[in-house]
Amino acid sequence: MSAEMRLKELGLQLPAPAAALANYVPFTISGKLLIISGQLAFGADGKLAPEHCGKLGAQVSPEAGREAARLCAINLLAQARAATGSLDAIARVLKLGAFVNSAPDFTAIAPVVNGASDLMVEVFGDKGRHARAAVGVAVLPLDSAVEIEAWFELA
Repeated sequence: MSAEMRLKELGLQLPAPAAALANYVPFTISGKLLIISGQLAFGADGKLAPEHCGKLGAQVSPEAGREAARLCAINLLAQARAATGSLDAIARVLKLGAFVNSAPDFTAIAPVVNGASDLMVEVFGDKGRHARAAVGVAVLPLDSAVEIEAWFELA
């Protein structure tokens, strides 16, 4: 089944891709490589929900952090579709780079980031399995709980 068909089967509608917040572009393409800039946990309304702002292990629960990571992945897919015209133009998810706004003693970063990784596998099947970095950080733009970037191989 194609990625676009899986997206429909999951009942997911991609939002309009978010505009860059500073002096960078949302994505670049070089040869068969599509790199998507870090995406925040914006909801369908283009805003960060209060439960997706703040530090994991303090203001944000692990469950809300996982939801935030899934929203980041949805926004990555919206950027990928904007870059290519269709998610079916993606041959493989190569890597996710995840940043989790973490309290100093919060160490459950990997399960939070699984919110994004699991969605990539749901949408792309085995082609969604990817390399990954998951890093706890002191702060993120707009106090987002999570930010995730992606590297895709194009068909």
